[in-house]
Amino acid sequence: MNSKNDFPMKEKNIIYFDNAATTLKPYRVINKINEYYEDYSANSHRGDYDISFKVDDEIDYTRENVKMFINARRKEEIIFTKNTTDSLNTIVFGFFLNYLKEGDEIILSSSEHASNILPWMILSIKKNVKIVFVDSVNEKLHIKDLINKITNKTKVISLAQITNVSGDKRDIKTICEIAHKNNILVVVDAAQSAPHMKIDVQDLDADFLAFSAHKMCGPTGVGVLYGKYELLKKMIPFTYGGGMNLNYNERSLQLAEIPYRFEAGTPNIAGIIGFGEAIDFINEIGIENIERHEKYLRKYLIKELEKIPYVKIYNKDCEGSTVIINVEGVMSGDLGLYLNTNGICVRSGKHCAKMGDNKEDTVRISLYFYNTYEEIDYLIKALKDRKSIYEFAN
Repeated sequence: MNSKNDFPMKEKNIIYFDNAATTLKPYRVINKINEYYEDYSANSHRGDYDISFKVDDEIDYTRENVKMFINARRKEEIIFTKNTTDSLNTIVFGFFLNYLKEGDEIILSSSEHASNILPWMILSIKKNVKIVFVDSVNEKLHIKDLINKITNKTKVISLAQITNVSGDKRDIKTICEIAHKNNILVVVDAAQSAPHMKIDVQDLDADFLAFSAHKMCGPTGVGVLYGKYELLKKMIPFTYGGGMNLNYNERSLQLAEIPYRFEAGTPNIAGIIGFGEAIDFINEIGIENIERHEKYLRKYLIKELEKIPYVKIYNKDCEGSTVIINVEGVMSGDLGLYLNTNGICVRSGKHCAKMGDNKEDTVRISLYFYNTYEEIDYLIKALKDRKSIYEFAN
């Protein structure tokens, strides 16, 4: 799946393996953003003139596009935010701040991204509720361990569908079935799954779901908050200001309809319009084709890494598009800097998350559909040059 000509960054002298952090942007997304700034740079829901109507139509197109991409029941269930972090915070403090009562319990996994832990920690202090962590065993969460954590006080389970470090892929559909039998709501962090696999929120029966545009060839500064409509009706706006109200006076406030009540102020118009184009781009490639290609790439990468005796691989058995490694005797930051001298972009450190029982910093190689076997071969060649690695690190 070679799409080199679609991406200006692919023409640079770099190999990009940091896709779990953000992805490259294709020409057509960049051009779509420029089109807005050059041809109809007006505000949304603010003007009674043609180019303002054009802006409204483009935003509405993206909302409909997202609805179809995740198979939501209605486009009103799609709220635009800044990113996944913003979406999760809105869910936590807009809905669960009022939903949870003192003594209630929240189940998280120990390997969640900070954005799916820190808001819940603050909420636990505000509401005096308890966070219960499910540990990852061999970098994977097991449903039986999750079930063992459920009590009659459990009110919400919040999990990544695919974790950002180990790439542990969770069976969200089964988790939702178990949760709903116990009157538990489920929040899904889909930041690392929406770009890589088909998501059907109706089939999963997820109550809330969040992801970001920039991890799927779209612009930065745009996130999606999906929620079941009946739950969104109970959610309180996280931000107040222009566009989220119908009218107000000194004593009363009438909110706009969903989703607009949750989108106060001028949105990232160019970003939302560009995101619609990114979804079109992904749809034309086919999300199933993306998932298949990445699966083969990852399998090949691990096979080649296993041939290097001093490379430790932490997550061979996980299903996401990340591979976590270290080189014996070399700090992860040094390895990342060494690969950078070869024009290879990877991420080193803790990656805003804990990986099972591992307390080491690691190097994360994260793949996307535009990566190639030839790029992996170049990475492997750099890693096989043990002498240069150790000379650089020392």
